[in-house]
Amino acid sequence: MRLAGRIQAAIDILTEITSRHRPAAEALKDWGRAHRFAGSADRHAIGTLVYDALRHKLSAAARMGDGRPRALVLAVLRDHWGMTAAAIAAAVTEQHGPGALTEAEQAALARPVRADLPDPVRGDFPEWLMAEMQRAFGPRAGEEGAALSARAPIDLRVNTLKAPRDRVLAALAKFGAVAGPLSPLCVRIAAPGPEQKHINVEADPAHGMGWFEVQDAGSQVAALMSGARADETVADICAGAGGKTLALAAMMENRGRLIATDADRFRLRPIFERLTRSGATLVEVVAADEAEKLAAMGGFDRVVVDAPCSGSGSWRRKPDAKWRLTEKQLHERQKAQRAVLAQAAGLVRPGGSLTYITCSVLPAENTDQVAAFCAAQPDFSIVPYAEQWRATIGGEAPVSADGRHDALLLSPAQHGTDGFFIATLRKKT
Repeated sequence: MRLAGRIQAAIDILTEITSRHRPAAEALKDWGRAHRFAGSADRHAIGTLVYDALRHKLSAAARMGDGRPRALVLAVLRDHWGMTAAAIAAAVTEQHGPGALTEAEQAALARPVRADLPDPVRGDFPEWLMAEMQRAFGPRAGEEGAALSARAPIDLRVNTLKAPRDRVLAALAKFGAVAGPLSPLCVRIAAPGPEQKHINVEADPAHGMGWFEVQDAGSQVAALMSGARADETVADICAGAGGKTLALAAMMENRGRLIATDADRFRLRPIFERLTRSGATLVEVVAADEAEKLAAMGGFDRVVVDAPCSGSGSWRRKPDAKWRLTEKQLHERQKAQRAVLAQAAGLVRPGGSLTYITCSVLPAENTDQVAAFCAAQPDFSIVPYAEQWRATIGGEAPVSADGRHDALLLSPAQHGTDGFFIATLRKKT
């Protein structure tokens, strides 16, 4: 397909997403099935254009004075694909393209981007979240939102049960792999450009041999800061598909007892194949309907809670999620967070620790929840994150994105990771 056809396809898919309120991944998959002539490079370019339009929905609409799919795609080509207004005008008139630019579109593409845009527009996040973003980041809310709207790299966690990082770097050098930030286990591959094919690292033999798992550097840091060690008893009670469980197993050197469970049995199902590939043999998976079994196991040295949340920290990977999030959904997530924290508190032995993690940057899901938990559970106190960092990762901790000293907030603008919140809560002996 030529660029004109890709532009029209992106407009069609965005129209389907907005008119029928469909998840972007589903709409893209359906388009691919209906247009089997499109090659992998075409599908990648179209998908990138669609996701870029969703990433920059408000700023693109502000440039064009129009928030419809055609306008969003034109603005993205100008501001994020590096095309000139003249090149766009030529492309859209080719065969299978969306048609010639109007005078208003030509003028919009020619003018510079305004410097006085409000934070939600500059940062491309929902206006109703402005107060929360400003609570987290103050005057940098627009900057942080813009970083959450950028394309994300591919981060991998080296599985030390199978290979050292140098070996994984050598195996993936063909993809331009480099050592990633913050985590000593991170390998990073830059996000592909719009004209490049998507890199399927999970098809590489090194993945099949269990040398690495796809996991953002921030998520790796969260697991490391739990401090799990060999011969301890550890519970990962929001295990999901098992990303942090696998990280904990490697940290524990396959020695001790590691329980993985999740309230959603469908999310937990993929963990079994991943455990086999990783070589982790100490993990016991407890089904979602066996809460009594978990409680009967006695106090754990460490309990890890990767709580259900808005996912605001992963917007650069799932940009349509930020526009589908509602206030009602956020309140439901907060209720679930309080419930799982209460459950976790009863599992920690005296002197043990609870690690509370979200992939969110919103204080309502982060600092507010920790404050409420400590008020309701006086036996727990928060460990300053710099102290926990030195004890688990070593060296000086990074500055938290919200400027606080109790818990750590990671963000793409300041740390080059997804948005992650990590708080360590220690139970009195």
